[in-house]
Amino acid sequence: MTSVVLVGTLDTKGVEYGWLRERLLRAGVEVVLVDTGVMGRPRVPADVPREAVARAAGAELSDLRAAADRGAAVTTMARGAEATLMRLHAEGRLHAVLAIGGSGGTSIATRAMRALPLGVPKLMVSSMASGDVAPYVGSADITMMYSVVDIAGINSVSAPVLGNAVEAVAAMAKAFARTSSDTRRPARLGAGGRPLVAASMAGVTTTGVDAARERLTELGYEVLVFHVSGSGGRTLEKLAGQGVFEGVLDLTLSELADDLCGGILTAGPDRLSAAGLAGVPQVVSLGALDMVKFGPLETLPERARYRRVRVHNPSITVIRTTEAECAELGRRVAAKLRAATGPTAVCVPLRGLSTLGAPGGPYHDPDADRALFSALRDGLRGSAARLYDYDTHINDPDFGRAAADRLHAMIGAVPAAA
Repeated sequence: MTSVVLVGTLDTKGVEYGWLRERLLRAGVEVVLVDTGVMGRPRVPADVPREAVARAAGAELSDLRAAADRGAAVTTMARGAEATLMRLHAEGRLHAVLAIGGSGGTSIATRAMRALPLGVPKLMVSSMASGDVAPYVGSADITMMYSVVDIAGINSVSAPVLGNAVEAVAAMAKAFARTSSDTRRPARLGAGGRPLVAASMAGVTTTGVDAARERLTELGYEVLVFHVSGSGGRTLEKLAGQGVFEGVLDLTLSELADDLCGGILTAGPDRLSAAGLAGVPQVVSLGALDMVKFGPLETLPERARYRRVRVHNPSITVIRTTEAECAELGRRVAAKLRAATGPTAVCVPLRGLSTLGAPGGPYHDPDADRALFSALRDGLRGSAARLYDYDTHINDPDFGRAAADRLHAMIGAVPAAA
């Protein structure tokens, strides 16, 4: 039977959740109602009571009440909701998740949703959905629906909005339940049964990555390209860690430069970690480590104004990384790749890391590039990662095709049972 999980605070939103449950049952799906409230009495009975949610987070509800710290309670119940939803998913009792709420309820529910694998339907109806939803969505495939009015009773505005949410999530749950007899395992095959490969790309590495993508497609893969915009890198890391990909072609690492130098498109310190830790074959290059991205020119920090500055577009201004920064980036890349448990290769384009850094380009700086290459070689010495030099720049189509061929060979060398 198809099952939808409702997760929310049944003390403040109990009437509304009771309304949702009734209509979901009418739509022909089972319902598991999870209570994440703390202080008030539940207004409808839950299938997973709040005490169990608190214990799933390693806490006691009585202690949360006694502390009377709303922030701590929200954080704890969010952690418990995450553990609860993951358990229900593992048991095959979760084919979709629906939640409603304001800022607190949205924070709790979306943390739990973000933990679920890609493809599990996740719908959040929230009064926060017309603003910046990045903190709630993160890198997950969460659908945000604006509630228009606050979630405070069933009325002439909220009824059609919530009714649409019910019909949408019921349909998504039924479709998801039909897609596989085992929805708990992440798919590693794309359209037509093609194995999935991830690739990272920026505008300044497009030509080289496109050549690699086309070659991998010829070789029988479906290639998912992630734009290294911060959220793109975080999504790549999350899916790689879930085992979605047969291999990763990580040719563009500019998010690491932003993380080091305070740029706006960082993916955080864990970028370039998940594939290696999961044992996924990976081919890595150094694309766009010759620049750091900031916002519009007028927002450029004072500390960056004396650097080599270039307006990439009206929204993005870039500066050239220095020799010292490149050396540190080489050390960081090496440290991450040394920790890899699967096949790892580094393809080094000796003649430039981006369109701007190619010979004749405004960011062509052989000394800075050599500092990067030298630190990387020193850091990888004695490790299992293999390093290959190419006397070309990263956007040479031959370079992209060579990197693709190398990843294909590495994937083929991994035992089928691995």
